[in-house]
Amino acid sequence: MASRIRTPALAAVCLLLLLAAAPASDAAISCSDVIKDLRPCVNYLVNGTGKPPSACCAGASALASAASSSSDKKAACECIKSAAKNMKPNAQLAQALPANCGINLPVTIAPNVDCSKVG
Repeated sequence: MASRIRTPALAAVCLLLLLAAAPASDAAISCSDVIKDLRPCVNYLVNGTGKPPSACCAGASALASAASSSSDKKAACECIKSAAKNMKPNAQLAQALPANCGINLPVTIAPNVDCSKVG
């Protein structure tokens, strides 16, 4: 009798574990991931000149790859917009960053970007 009770309980626990481990299809990239990727760019975007450092381009490239869905792009945009308000990047350097790194960044680095149009 005890084994009959354990089997459904074990099946329920396994199902819950599978559901918890399954990735959500509309889950957005986290702000901490965005900040981690772009942290090497901060000094360049605020005080830099010329080409961005390789670590900055590597991080921007990682962000471009990670922000693949529309919800990821919108979440990354909101995070970057918030950070840009605090760090006040040089607008010309921020606008040129994707081209200077040879990537297509789906998000504009600016404090006034309209994130509802991203995606």
